[in-house]
Amino acid sequence: MKKLCLCVLMLTGCAAVPPTPADGADDVRMVNRLTWGLNGADLRAAHAQGLNAWIAAQLHPAPARLPPAVQARIDAMTISHRTLEDLNRDLEQRRKDTDKIANDDEKKAAQKAYQEELNRLAREAATRSVLRDLYSPNQVQEQMTWFWINHFNVHQYKHNLRLMLGDYEERAIRPRALGKFRDLLAATVYHPAMLRYLDNEQNAAGHLNENYARELMELHTLGVDGGYSQRDVQELARILTGVGVNLGATEPRVRRERQAQYRHQGLFEFNPERHDYGDKLLLGQPVHGRGLAEVDEALDRLARHPSTARFISRKLAAFWVGDAPPGALVQRMAATFTATDGDIAAVLRVLFDSVEFHASLGHQFKDPLHYVVSSVRLAYGDKTILNATPMLNWLNRMGQPLYGKQTPDGYPLTASAWDSPGQLNVRFEIARAIGTGNAGLFKTDGPQPQEQPAFPQLANALYYQSIESRLAAGTRRALEQATSPQEWNSFLLSAPDMMYR
Repeated sequence: MKKLCLCVLMLTGCAAVPPTPADGADDVRMVNRLTWGLNGADLRAAHAQGLNAWIAAQLHPAPARLPPAVQARIDAMTISHRTLEDLNRDLEQRRKDTDKIANDDEKKAAQKAYQEELNRLAREAATRSVLRDLYSPNQVQEQMTWFWINHFNVHQYKHNLRLMLGDYEERAIRPRALGKFRDLLAATVYHPAMLRYLDNEQNAAGHLNENYARELMELHTLGVDGGYSQRDVQELARILTGVGVNLGATEPRVRRERQAQYRHQGLFEFNPERHDYGDKLLLGQPVHGRGLAEVDEALDRLARHPSTARFISRKLAAFWVGDAPPGALVQRMAATFTATDGDIAAVLRVLFDSVEFHASLGHQFKDPLHYVVSSVRLAYGDKTILNATPMLNWLNRMGQPLYGKQTPDGYPLTASAWDSPGQLNVRFEIARAIGTGNAGLFKTDGPQPQEQPAFPQLANALYYQSIESRLAAGTRRALEQATSPQEWNSFLLSAPDMMYR
């Protein structure tokens, strides 16, 4: 036990200092960075295709073919085989029925059941996301899906957003994560999760709510220093009046002359009776009042603004390179963003081919999600976990639960947000749980749990061929002192080298 504590202190105490990459081929570090964490399958795929061809396939992926057991679990989820509209209809009816219950105890029980169903749907969304991170061959797409979910952040515990998370991620974000930024932006603007989260359903002519308009410019497009004014916020809020959500089965009364402008698609609604039809002036250019078409014109203007190109490029570089991305790299990315009309894959190709990106390999501190997912990928490879709950609980402990950021700015991308001593202590506990095979990843929840014992074999061919030579001397010395495979696994997963990508 004494030796265990000494090794823990040695490993966690130096984890804030990146290891020096060893000499050798760049492909291992590239695959490690472009995936959620190194595993044998992705490294073999990169070697078989050639690194450049593998990267090209990552940026323009075919539909993901998940392992059959993983796909079967996803297909069995409620959120996978029922539409958002169907789920909402049932839950809205349940909520209305609950409100009619007179008996207090029965009403509390019904309210609890309603909340538990929302929680279950949110857990399904989080579990599906983690399973895709672990097993999808389209690893860049999955990382970019998380990046955009974080960029266009919504908080699951506002209103009934837990109902909407699965649809928001799967249908608005993931299909467009590597496409045109303008299309992705529009998908979020027209999604009920975003409109509810940032209160635009309360935004009406004569009763402006500026919340969404402000965040749409400050956080989603132009950036805080993007050259807009408070007047622009107000004008964009006017453009967004009437854009909202309809969770019910009835439609509002609309005057005959405006009925053609009414839109109700899914849970999205544009109500022309709530819209300000006056002319606006946005970013120095007029927008003529004509209804929902104003929103598309505003999105064109925001998505193609030079400030948006710089802001999005800088944030992408921070995610993929590090806290303070070089200005020259950001400029090249922004130029490509502008030249390609916001082609995300093209901008990433410039990034991935840059000397700045290659120089950063092995030096970027992992946020909690990258640490958790990379540890499980390294420990178990293609072996399918039965229970993602331990992983979700670890993220909660480290302050980065999926869909859990209350404020619209999303989780920080800087190392300083995640490299505190307390964070590193939790990471060692996670490493020990995985390394000893006691994490609970292969035991299902419920009254009749299933268990498939699985002990990670980290001292494998991948380790000896691709990892060992790149470890720092201190890590190798600590591993030599391990007295059991469990201890050896724990030391490797908590090593300073494993805190970086």
